[in-house]
Amino acid sequence: MRFLLCVLDSRTGSADASEMAAIDAFNDDLVRKGHWVLAAGLADPASTVLVDARGDDVSLQSGPAFTTAEYTSGFWIIEAANASEATAIAQAASRSCQRRVEMRPFLSPSRT
Repeated sequence: MRFLLCVLDSRTGSADASEMAAIDAFNDDLVRKGHWVLAAGLADPASTVLVDARGDDVSLQSGPAFTTAEYTSGFWIIEAANASEATAIAQAASRSCQRRVEMRPFLSPSRT
């Protein structure tokens, strides 16, 4: 099963050197244990462009769809056997980055 782990923060690039070292060690552990799929940091919401091309006209709007004090500043996509294992990984992620982490499972693709 795949899960998205979102790092919640109120600033972009706020990790200090010790937090970055802990995140690097966590990432190495994910790779070593076969859980790593992808991880990345994200630019702050001021860099967001909201694109709406549902109709004939395309709308491009600067800024995020939702404004909140916290936002996703980075993420991991992990592979886990089940939700219990993913929760343990999310707890380790939160400890490593010293931020709250939101965990969401990917939907299973439907096959017809």
